[in-house]
Amino acid sequence: MFYDTSEMKKYLKENLSQKRYTHSLNVAEECRKLARKYGEDPDKAYFAGLLHDICKEIPDEQQKKLVIESGFSVCREELDTKSLWHAIAGAYFIKTHFSVEDIDILNSVRFHTVGRAGMTRLEEIVYLGDLISADRDYKDVDRMRKIAYTSLNSAMLEAFEYSIKSVVKKGGLIPICTAEGYNFYRRLQRGEKNKK
Repeated sequence: MFYDTSEMKKYLKENLSQKRYTHSLNVAEECRKLARKYGEDPDKAYFAGLLHDICKEIPDEQQKKLVIESGFSVCREELDTKSLWHAIAGAYFIKTHFSVEDIDILNSVRFHTVGRAGMTRLEEIVYLGDLISADRDYKDVDRMRKIAYTSLNSAMLEAFEYSIKSVVKKGGLIPICTAEGYNFYRRLQRGEKNKK
């Protein structure tokens, strides 16, 4: 399938700050690289990565309105955390405004902040692409980048641990799907160790 990014880039350039637009391009590029590494469609991964923050800078009230209208299953912890709204709003927005119907792309945008158990390869790629894009400079980013290109499962577990620790440190709420995601990848890793 052909993924037309020109219309999307135009929209993002007009509706995001330069910093957020650059981040979106960096994430898209990272997703393309990860897709090549792990056998996913590079163009589809680029497209999903490009759109992951499409609603990040719209007003909070508008984000919340989209979250509620979306009809997506949203837990109370997500509803109570403004910084998570943009992902749910973004998935609904690209579906309604740009006629994106591919459930894998929609879920990649929807779950790029919170993650979940049983993520598809594309969802994992967008989740990690956002975490290790070229503009990221947190303390362990180089280590995270290395793991991301070594083992997807190990990288996802590491990413969930990092995310949960960050939220706890800030006194935030842990969405149910995040806890389930952590448990899922922890069990996967235990299973892999038991096979050895």
